[in-house]
Amino acid sequence: MTRAAVSLTTGLEDPEKVTVALLVAVGAAESGRSTLMFLTKEAVRLATDGFAVGTACEGCPPVPDLMKRYDAAGGRFLVCPICFNARQLEEAALVPNAALGGSVQLWEWIGDGATTFSY
Repeated sequence: MTRAAVSLTTGLEDPEKVTVALLVAVGAAESGRSTLMFLTKEAVRLATDGFAVGTACEGCPPVPDLMKRYDAAGGRFLVCPICFNARQLEEAALVPNAALGGSVQLWEWIGDGATTFSY
């Protein structure tokens, strides 16, 4: 089965965009695809303990529930180290399914191909 890569640049300043990106990633991971979310800019904060909170809109699933489903389905986060360090975040605060890595690691993971989405 093919891989899915979801790139997200937005954090909780736009919770609906975060929700849509997570829904796409959860759908891919729960369907058995190897799934990676590449987090850049403000999105890097989502991969830290306790940050991904709230509900984007009436009827939207809560962000913490989507994060739990993504983790349970084997989804991984690749967190831009430049963006992460620019925000003076602590690597020890990363959620268990997250690791720092940039574009080289993203391309290594994609390998011969992946379905990609960008938010």
